[in-house]
Amino acid sequence: MGHDHGAELGPMPAFMAPGDGVVPIDTPMGDKMWLVRDHGLGRQALADRRLSRAEATRPHAPRFNDAQPAADAMMSMDGAEHARLRRVVSGAFSTHRVAAMAPAVERLTDEHLAALAAAGPGADLVTGLAAPLPLAVLCSLVGIPGEDGAVFRNWVEVLFDISASTPREKSRRRLELVDYMGDLIERKRSRADDDLLTALIAAQDQGQLSPGELLTLGLTLLMAGYETTVGQLGLSVLALLSDPAALVGVRDRPEALEPMVDELLRLTPVTPVSFPRVAVEPVRLGDVTVQPGEAVVVSLLHGNRDVEVWARPDGLHPQENDAVHLTFGHGVHRCLGAPLARLQLRIVLDRLLRRFPGLRLADVPEPVVWKQGLSVRGLAALRVQW
Repeated sequence: MGHDHGAELGPMPAFMAPGDGVVPIDTPMGDKMWLVRDHGLGRQALADRRLSRAEATRPHAPRFNDAQPAADAMMSMDGAEHARLRRVVSGAFSTHRVAAMAPAVERLTDEHLAALAAAGPGADLVTGLAAPLPLAVLCSLVGIPGEDGAVFRNWVEVLFDISASTPREKSRRRLELVDYMGDLIERKRSRADDDLLTALIAAQDQGQLSPGELLTLGLTLLMAGYETTVGQLGLSVLALLSDPAALVGVRDRPEALEPMVDELLRLTPVTPVSFPRVAVEPVRLGDVTVQPGEAVVVSLLHGNRDVEVWARPDGLHPQENDAVHLTFGHGVHRCLGAPLARLQLRIVLDRLLRRFPGLRLADVPEPVVWKQGLSVRGLAALRVQW
């Protein structure tokens, strides 16, 4: 679910008073940027080719935080180079390919729910479901052997943690992960597996990818789809449990689930702010002209709650509006993994509420614990009972 993100973590931030759609901010790194808070201007900024992702990765470009993707990652590229890499992997996330994964996602979800039920009647949904499920799905999609899953998860969680692990530990884990991926690619060359990594190896053999691009793409797809999906699952269940009317509506009417998934994505996106983009020529955004060299970030949280677009933006009100939220981004960098993220969210909510119709927040002092120091929003714990 490789979202276009790059923001701090935490509960829903306090919103600024309505005003200009584009405002100057000082970033956590001490640089100056333009923050877009308007839905329409956000869509414009995310799709404008004059606002460059590649320029934002240059050494002296303004930075939002230190959790930005590498310059050779697909989400850091512009133009023909970006389009070429995206074309190579897009088939893995086609509607047909994702739909074919549904039975496996359902089976994995049911296995985790059965384990929760056996250990119940209460549980932490993050450690028991929201964290292990996306990892298992991604390992299946990319072609990571099941026995390697636990080791891989430890590597990824260290890399995503921007405060709790030291830079030296991060560097060591990153090198270990690169070594692992390189070894796995070599092992898969002699096999005929039906997975994404095998398809990428074939693309490299046909000259569509360099060896370095193959390695980076494999790592990018795994890492972009893991922490974002973990966070989105936890945030979505929390939003439903915090709104009794919405919870009952979805539980009693299965047909209401599809629009509710979209509304949950709108209301509580795991990615609050887009990756920065740097202007390569003057760009007019509302009342502001962004000058060459200046950076822009789009607040997906603000755009998804624009009062000009949604009459009741602060609650779960599916089917009141068919406007498209910004959670998966917009334009050429729109999240490739969006169909897979939606599939997991829909299946998890459906199975979870049917298995535990009395699901509610646990009656404990701290049922909800927010993760700290990640580049995406998410929960460290979501304690429930049934």
